[in-house]
Amino acid sequence: MKRSSGVIMHISSLPGDYGIGTFGKEAYDFADFLKKSGLGYWQILPLGQTSYGDSPYQSFSAFAGNPYFIDFDILEKDGLLQKSDYENINFGDNQLYVDYEKLFNEKFKVLKIAYKNGKEKYREEIENFKKENSLWIEDYASYMAIKSEFNLKSWQSWDEDIKVREEKTLNKYKEKLKDEIEYWIFIQYIFFKQWNNLKNYVNSLGIKIIGDIPIYVSEDSADAWANPEIFLLDEKKVPIKVAGCPPDAFSATGQLWGNPIYRWDYLENTGYRWWINRIKESLKLYDVIRIDHFRGFESYWQIPYGEETAVNGEWVKGPGMKLFNAIEKELGKVNIIAEDLGFLTSEVIKFRKDSGFPGMKVLQFAFDEREESDYLPHNYDKDCIVYTGTHDNDTFRGWFEKTGSKNDIEFCKKYLKLTEEEGYNWGFIRGAWSSVGMLSVTLMQDFLNLGNEARMNLPSTIGENWKWRMDKSSLNEELSKKIYELNKLYGRCE
Repeated sequence: MKRSSGVIMHISSLPGDYGIGTFGKEAYDFADFLKKSGLGYWQILPLGQTSYGDSPYQSFSAFAGNPYFIDFDILEKDGLLQKSDYENINFGDNQLYVDYEKLFNEKFKVLKIAYKNGKEKYREEIENFKKENSLWIEDYASYMAIKSEFNLKSWQSWDEDIKVREEKTLNKYKEKLKDEIEYWIFIQYIFFKQWNNLKNYVNSLGIKIIGDIPIYVSEDSADAWANPEIFLLDEKKVPIKVAGCPPDAFSATGQLWGNPIYRWDYLENTGYRWWINRIKESLKLYDVIRIDHFRGFESYWQIPYGEETAVNGEWVKGPGMKLFNAIEKELGKVNIIAEDLGFLTSEVIKFRKDSGFPGMKVLQFAFDEREESDYLPHNYDKDCIVYTGTHDNDTFRGWFEKTGSKNDIEFCKKYLKLTEEEGYNWGFIRGAWSSVGMLSVTLMQDFLNLGNEARMNLPSTIGENWKWRMDKSSLNEELSKKIYELNKLYGRCE
């Protein structure tokens, strides 16, 4: 990786007329904007199909894509829709925020029309797609079809025979729900077709995609239902332990994520096949993979199932380098960014160094008076990715004006020589860009100097997250020129 820069901007946050960002014209326009600005990396959040709570970090499949991102105008150009099928539908009243309820209620109706119009037209291509994705596509499509049959309940609440995948019952459902299963396969075929076209365009501009993958999968997922043997479940397929984070300075009760824990001994005995497949499939989507909660491979916090907080958990050793040696042996060197934030022991630091993957430095954490900070730029080495903040942070302006302590803000101003004349947000971004870190990344919200109304996620809360969308008028010549000059000044573009 050469010295360069990038931006975090999830697909859902792109502007557009149909309730959420998509793989359509606005995504291509955004790629053009990145090119003009001298930005070499576009970082997105996980592309998986979101479930309850709308978090991209809790999806129905570790392999399937989010149907929300399919673009209707492209489907219309392909002859699968007519404008009248979708142009007068209310997908949300505010173009700056995603209304997930309206989206859920309306988008799939339109996609059903596209399916009816396209299933014969693309029959051969879909058959090839099924073969290429045989690893996961049948399990995923069956899961989604059966889930609809059970009023969208998690597989944990299905009838016992289908919950444990009795062969006779599974075949019965596959026959009964054949058309619905084909519909979900069609949706994935369209998703990957549109994404691959967009990614090829982005790559043709010399820009690489950084994609995020969560370390864990959701309990309510095709992965847990179809591969129960790789998770710590009891004989009734109920989780024994679940994932989370221990109590810390930010949360007295820790974070209870609720994801099932991997059976690492079983995975080791299979040569880590499931994880190798997961990385291999992710490499079809992304140029660089950022693994969320990377420290969990060294040791992870597991909590008994049914607990209401993460307090009564314990640290358990993970697979460490055994997993990544197996991945490298099969797939060669993979471009991975290790999200090594959180409580870092000397073992975790050694593990990250042994992996050879660059870790993360978050500038917003540098000025926290509660702890000694490795996040101050004078402590960086080149082998790191420098972020002004992440999707879990306040925006810079939100932190600077509202949530940061007075002492932290004063220290930040003094350290980075922030001035109103330059623009406090631009001085903060300069702090990341001028560092020795090989890649510096900021949120699109920080380029736009937006407050916490544009914050993407407040951890451990549900209801108001993942909603922000960019205003259509935000991308202009003045902004791209300013970003380009910053990149040129600090040697981050050609």
